[in-house]
Amino acid sequence: MWLADKIVPAPREVRLAGLFTALPGVALLVLGVLLLVAPGTSDAPSNNLLAEAAFYALLAVAVLGCAAGLGFGHTWARSPGVVFALITAGVGWYLTGPSGRPAFGVPVILLGLLILVLLFRQPARAWSLGQQEGESEEEAARRGGMAGRAAQREKDL
Repeated sequence: MWLADKIVPAPREVRLAGLFTALPGVALLVLGVLLLVAPGTSDAPSNNLLAEAAFYALLAVAVLGCAAGLGFGHTWARSPGVVFALITAGVGWYLTGPSGRPAFGVPVILLGLLILVLLFRQPARAWSLGQQEGESEEEAARRGGMAGRAAQREKDL
């Protein structure tokens, strides 16, 4: 029952975006662990490796938290999800171009773009605005979106 209370109704696009947003988070977590497990592959001092692994772990927690928020249907996670998708596409661009590894970069770019498309499709936009049936996006934004709908509900009680 506790988990069911945390899940908010959200369109399939948002939940899929949460699933795909978790992939870079898992990759960052794996990268952080690999830095700790195989420290002999770098000439950097060990305290630098620990700091780098901690940075990747912290970033992984942030990305996975955003992915969980999208998966559970929380509107606060949409904006960080867009930011993480843009960063993911940028990392893919760097892998493809300057690093010369298009076999890795192109799928990463496509993942970032897929997340962006899912978060900007009409059902996801309507969900984030709290758009009601028969209401335009402009009317929902003028009303204050989900916060406006919650305030109106409290006023009616």
